[in-house]
Amino acid sequence: MKLLTAAQTREADAFTIKEEGITSTDLMERAAKAFTCWFENKFQPTEEVHIFCGPGNNGGDGLVAARLLHERNYHVKLYLVGDLANASDDFKVNQERLPQDLKPQFIQQETEIPQLQQKTCVIDALFGTGLNRPVIGLYAQVISILNDSGACITSVDMPSGLYTDSQTPDEGAIIKAAYTISFELPKLAFLLPQHEQYVGKWHVVKIGLSQQFISEVETGLYFITQQDAQHLVKPRKKFSHKGLYGHALLLCGGFGKMGAAVLAARACLRGGVGLLTIQAPQVGYTVLQTAVPEAMTLTDKNRKHLSELPNEITKFDVIGTGPGLGTERVTKTAIGQLLATAQQPLVIDADAINIIAGSEKLKAQLPKNKVILTPHPKEFERLVGKVKNDYDRLQHLREFCAEYQCYVTLKGSHTAIGTPEGKVYFNTTGNSGMATGGTGDVLTGIITALVGQQYTLEEACLLGVYVHGLSADLALHTVGAISMTASDVIDHLPKAFLHLSQPMP
Repeated sequence: MKLLTAAQTREADAFTIKEEGITSTDLMERAAKAFTCWFENKFQPTEEVHIFCGPGNNGGDGLVAARLLHERNYHVKLYLVGDLANASDDFKVNQERLPQDLKPQFIQQETEIPQLQQKTCVIDALFGTGLNRPVIGLYAQVISILNDSGACITSVDMPSGLYTDSQTPDEGAIIKAAYTISFELPKLAFLLPQHEQYVGKWHVVKIGLSQQFISEVETGLYFITQQDAQHLVKPRKKFSHKGLYGHALLLCGGFGKMGAAVLAARACLRGGVGLLTIQAPQVGYTVLQTAVPEAMTLTDKNRKHLSELPNEITKFDVIGTGPGLGTERVTKTAIGQLLATAQQPLVIDADAINIIAGSEKLKAQLPKNKVILTPHPKEFERLVGKVKNDYDRLQHLREFCAEYQCYVTLKGSHTAIGTPEGKVYFNTTGNSGMATGGTGDVLTGIITALVGQQYTLEEACLLGVYVHGLSADLALHTVGAISMTASDVIDHLPKAFLHLSQPMP
């Protein structure tokens, strides 16, 4: 599903209004009703609701919500902030529609800002997606007092003060919402780690924007839904055999780090690969033969470190490398040989990324359109250099993928997948329980398995990160976030694939 910029969202609004023959006020009413419906399901009428509206259309949404909640017997206190002389036309229409017994209070100076009790229920409708300058002055004072009050803040469409799809200036004040209710689609800002304290938990409510416009508009930003993932899964035929689902090679493990190889191997097998061979240092032979009996094991001539490639490397359909590898000189040489000679697709993670990041020569040897890199943010910075913020990181992601014609799954809460064409996909599964050692090795195994089964590199990335996060979401119900381990994620992979194989309700 697509992510739209703030400008494209405004275009979608205008297109919908023209397509349906309605007014902008009608669309505002529809959006505010969708917001109110969510709010009613979350908060009870016994709670006092304080609604803060700015003079634009986001404030107009707040006015409609105030009227609707008042009609539903909520105790609403309404505050109109700032100079309303230049208020939007839709704001003015909905101000006129307020019932006589819902009298707004006007805030035009700091002394008029109310002092709220802790845990007070607040709706933030000061500024929406149209904001293009930092919030200062009276509005900043209101935001500061709301943030400091300890109130439970729900933002309409966007937390006020936060830019939708570009870096917010440091000097601007930003609401710290507990909940953000977005209209029709998520916003890019919701998916970036630096905004967690402002966005809180976000939810999307449908307001009926034109599906024709959304389907036709060009964007390089997407997020992966369950439906997307289900469409990618390839069902198995009755007369299947192991030779149809790929022979994968994992170059993994080192002294003291054989666990990483075990995790990647187990995940690769659970990911559906037909055959799996692991090449590891001699010290890992007994470990692998015992822990992963379904896989074949080759031993390196080196006892502690990977130092060579298998003799018959051409028989493998895909090669995954990195987990537990180490960065010894002999291993660097082996990775260089791999990049120079391998004809198969490569899935590169962990220390293999670190080795490549330390050499411009090795980066230049990355085979075009045959590589998936799976770094965490620090490993990614080793590849591209220091980044200023999450928007800068996304720009580096696009540029790196375009320059080296590769795919990158930049791991995080919403893993971002970059493609050679400049597209970026954001994952929507996973949870904080995955913040533990070994989960990245699991992802390497899953993606390697999918590439081996003839998924395209893009499909393997999209389905791999989705099912990886979905497995963790299923594990969350069993073990919780604090106690979750990488093995728990592997153990729930079967349920994740089963979940995707079932039709959506």
